[in-house]
Amino acid sequence: MPADPTEPPQYTRYRAGRRLLPRKQEHELGDPGRPPRSPRGGRPGAPALVSGRWDWRRWATPKRIVLGLLVLACAWIALSLMLFLISSHFERSSPPGDVAGVLDPAGYPLTSANNILVLGSDRRQKNSKEPHAETTGPGRSDSIMLIRTGGGHAARLSIPRDTIVEIPGHGSQKINAAHAFGGPALSISVLKRWLGIPINHVVEVNFENFPQLVDSMGGVDYTSGCIVSRVDGGFSQGGYTLRLAPGTHHLNGKQALALARTRENLCAPNQTDFQRQEHQQALFTAMKSRLMTPSSFFRLPWIAWNAPPAIISDMSGPTLLGLFGALAVGGTPPIRVMKPSGTATVAGGGEGLTISQAEKRAAVARFMAG
Repeated sequence: MPADPTEPPQYTRYRAGRRLLPRKQEHELGDPGRPPRSPRGGRPGAPALVSGRWDWRRWATPKRIVLGLLVLACAWIALSLMLFLISSHFERSSPPGDVAGVLDPAGYPLTSANNILVLGSDRRQKNSKEPHAETTGPGRSDSIMLIRTGGGHAARLSIPRDTIVEIPGHGSQKINAAHAFGGPALSISVLKRWLGIPINHVVEVNFENFPQLVDSMGGVDYTSGCIVSRVDGGFSQGGYTLRLAPGTHHLNGKQALALARTRENLCAPNQTDFQRQEHQQALFTAMKSRLMTPSSFFRLPWIAWNAPPAIISDMSGPTLLGLFGALAVGGTPPIRVMKPSGTATVAGGGEGLTISQAEKRAAVARFMAG
């Protein structure tokens, strides 16, 4: 019987089953044969939008964070290396005289043993009013230190500046006079002949730029007894007066330079040049320790830029880089200073220190084996 068109249609009602997923998740799931897509149709796995912003928590996994930090650290080191090489090319000074003619050839400092002569001149500042101050010329060498590094070696040896040696054309003189007579070239020749060892490179401390290097490191920590010294005549004569009470001090650049150049300690007038050389080596160790701290890593570009101007050397930028690398991985050798055995008169008057042949041979043997 045909249905009456005036009657409403009849429907069969069914009870709906339980929903397995919320409508939002059903929409996101879509076709099970396709990978999930981001709300903006991006590639699978891209950060999702939460309230209109990227949800970086999905991206910032521990592995990715560590990888990102490693990339940043490598970029920071690369920047520092580039600044060091640029600075060494434009800011580094070469020693005067025929230094290359008296130095012995050697391999790269990072892989081969090298003997480095480190000199500090006692030339005063130009504005010094100290009597008899040497403000021109090379001046006498205020400090004399040999460093053996590279190829698994690490040794240091300081020579008292008043040690008596034979200087060609000048007779028996204090060893620091060689620098005044002929600059670093004559100092190298005299030391090679007296010690009987090769010297491969020379480094002179540029006192004008040394404080900037220490300041770029954030200063150095130095432990000592009482020290009071007047460098270049002290403040009253245009120099610097250093006062340190017993204990540990955080030294800035000017204080570190004054400590390195201290000749007479007014707190201990009987101190000899032997103790002075020990202070210089201890300062060198303090600077090296400072470079190994985490804070120095963040200062690395500034340290790299200020290091080359603080020295005068025959070494090029890459060779200097190898030297600093060898010093960093070579450990901290013990402080060694040649011990005088007596005194004698030098040519032209004055008294200097003598070192016995036995002491010299023993010191050289320890140095070369280090």
